[in-house]
Order: sequence, then C-alpha cells, then structure tokens
Amino acid sequence: MSDFDVTIYTDGACSGNPGAGGWGAVLMYGDYKKEISGYEPNTTNNKMELTAVIKALQMLKKECTVKLYSDSAYVVNSVSQKWLDNWKNNGWKGADKKPVKNIDLWQTLDELLLKHQVTFIKVKGHADNEFNNRCDALATGEIAKHATEIQE
Repeated sequence: MSDFDVTIYTDGACSGNPGAGGWGAVLMYGDYKKEISGYEPNTTNNKMELTAVIKALQMLKKECTVKLYSDSAYVVNSVSQKWLDNWKNNGWKGADKKPVKNIDLWQTLDELLLKHQVTFIKVKGHADNEFNNRCDALATGEIAKHATEIQE
C-alpha cells in the first residue's frame, strides 16, 4: 500500500479508425492537478485509449495507489476481467490462439501495473463526467491542432 492516492482520468480519440489520433489524461493528487495529452498521425482508437493510460501512469514517480477512470471497455475489461493476465500466461496470445493486438502497449501497461496498485473504473463516455469530458477535449484537441498544422 502506498502513501500516494492518485486519481487519473484518461481518454483516447481517433479521426477515422485507423486515422489521426489523440489522447488525454488528467492526474489528481490532493490539490494538485496535471493535464497531459499527445498525438499520433496514424493509429487506432484502442491504441489511443491504451496510450492515455500508459502515459498517465508513466508520470507517477513513486509507487501509488491509483483509481483510474476510463470510458474504454477495451481497457477496463482487459484488466478487470483478467484478460491481460490470461494473455500474458498464454504467451501473449488471445483465446483464438492469435497474437494479442497492441502487444507492445499491453506489455508496457503490464509492467506499470506491477509498480502501482491500480483500480480501473469504467465511466460512461460523453456524459456528464467533468474529468472524462476534459480528457475527451484534450484528445480531440490534439487531433484538431495537428490537422491545422498539416493543412498549413
């Protein structure tokens, strides 16, 4: 158990799937709040959802107890329903015996989950959750910002 209780909200977005993608996260510890976001030119929505979680957890400098809120059933279920553990135990293969998609990201997340005590909580996307909506705005804002740069 750590002395650091952190709350994280994450979201990923894609314009086309695959297409231009963005991710956003809000990290909160006590009165401290930090927003981070990023962009990838050719990606998928699931990759952006995973990247948001990974980038947020990589910001933590010490072992933390984390409540991580995401609107991605893909991410939340993969951890909460032990799919990630099963993939790892089966040589990173899914139930269909095929390699897991986004294996590099899942392996990175798996390593981060060994460092922190993380509880994943599914939230409804595009609803009335202030921080989920902020993450969505960060993610879609990255796409919009880079779409403008490409056109210039």
